[in-house]
Amino acid sequence: MSKTLIRGAKVLGGEPQDVLIDGETIEAVGAGLSADGARIVDAAGQILLPGLVDLHTHLREPGREDSETVLTGTRAAASGGYTSVFAMANTFPVADTAGVVEQVWRLGKEHGYCDVQPIGAVTVGLEGQKLAELGAMHDSAAGVTVFSDDGKCVHDAVIMRRALEYVKAFGGVVAQHAQEPRLTEGAQMNEGVVSAELGLGGWPAVAEESIIARDVLLAEHVGSRVHICHLSTAGSVEIVRWAKSRGIDVTAEVTPHHLLLTDELVRSYDPVYKVNPPLRTERDVMALREALADGTIDIVATDHAPHPHEDKDCEWAAAAMGMVGLETALSVVQETMVETGLLDWAGVADRMSFAPARIGRAEGHGRPVSAGEPANLTLVDPAYRGAVDPVGFASRSRNTPYEGRELPGRVTHTFLRGRATLMDGKLA
Repeated sequence: MSKTLIRGAKVLGGEPQDVLIDGETIEAVGAGLSADGARIVDAAGQILLPGLVDLHTHLREPGREDSETVLTGTRAAASGGYTSVFAMANTFPVADTAGVVEQVWRLGKEHGYCDVQPIGAVTVGLEGQKLAELGAMHDSAAGVTVFSDDGKCVHDAVIMRRALEYVKAFGGVVAQHAQEPRLTEGAQMNEGVVSAELGLGGWPAVAEESIIARDVLLAEHVGSRVHICHLSTAGSVEIVRWAKSRGIDVTAEVTPHHLLLTDELVRSYDPVYKVNPPLRTERDVMALREALADGTIDIVATDHAPHPHEDKDCEWAAAAMGMVGLETALSVVQETMVETGLLDWAGVADRMSFAPARIGRAEGHGRPVSAGEPANLTLVDPAYRGAVDPVGFASRSRNTPYEGRELPGRVTHTFLRGRATLMDGKLA
C-alpha cells in the first residue's frame, strides 16, 4: 500500500491536522484530507514529530553481537521513534577504516528499520596515538561526517588539534568524550558527598570540564567544529555557554539519564546505575535541563549502551558502564522537559530531530513535516502512562535504569520514508 493517511495528529504539538503520505514522501498536510485506498491511521490526541535522530548509539556490531547487533539495535531505534542513528566506533574491530564503517553502513541498509550512519574513530584503535583514516572513511560509501573515540577521550591536545584541522576540509565534526584520564583513574562514580560516604573512587566534574575548555579553545584556534558528547555537569554547561557567546563552533548533547537520575541512586550499589560519565548531583541535573531548554545544549542523544546480563549482574567495581536508552528516551524527555514546561513539542522536535540531523549531516532526516518532504515521521501518545518492562524491549540487552518505573508517553508509529517500521506499537 503506497498511501497512508494520518488523521487528526497534532503536528509538533499544534492544532490537529491530517498528513497524507504517498510512497516515500509527504504529499499533503491539512484539514479534511482524503485519499482513495489509503491506509488510515487514527492519530487523534497524538503528537506527530519528524523521525527522531540519535547522534550517539552503540550498536556493538562487529564484535559484541552478544550485547547488540545492527538488526536488534535498529529495531530498538524504530520502537523508540528513531529513523536515523549514528553508530559509535568502539566495536571489535574498531571502526577506524573505510572497510569497517562500510560494513556497518551496509548492515543498516540490509535490515531497514532505520538509517545507520557510522561514526569513524578519531585515532587508530581508539588508542589516542595516531590519526585514523579520516579522509578514507569520509570518502567511503558510508560517507562518514562524525568522528569520535567515544568510550575514550582524545586526551592528547596535538592529536585533537590535528583531527579538528583534518575534518575541517570536508565539513566534518569531532565528537569528544570529555574525560581527562589521569583525573579519573580508578573512578567508580561522581566525586562528591555520596562517593565519600560510600567509599567509592570519585570522578570529579573537572575531569570533564577541563577537556571541554581545552577543546573549545582548540576549535576556535583551528576554525573547526567540535561536538561535546554526553555533557553532564553544571560547570560544563557554563563553559559551553561561554564558548558559544564567543562564536566558537561548538555543539553539545545531553543523555536522557543525565536529565533524570542522580548519584543518590548509587547508594543501592545496583550496577545498572553505573555509567560513563557518571550520574551527577541534583544541581547538575537541573542545570542540564535549563541548558537544554535555552539551547546551550543543542540535542538529546541516548548513548544507548547495551550490555549482556553477566556484565551488569555482578559487583559494582566489576560491572560494565552504560545503559540502554533508545526505547525510553522520548518518554524521559517528556517527563523532564515537556511536563515541567521547559520545552514544548516543537522544542522536542528540534532537540531530538532537527538539530542532531543538522550536526551529523543526516540527509533526509530532521526535515519539516510539510508537503514534498521525506516521510520520516513518529507518532507519540503523550497521555499514555506505564511502567517500563525491559522484557518487551527490541534491544538484545536489558540494562535499563527505569525497570518498573512509570514513564509518560508511548511511541505508536514510526515511518521510514513512508514505510511503517512500527505500527500500533508493534514492529513491522
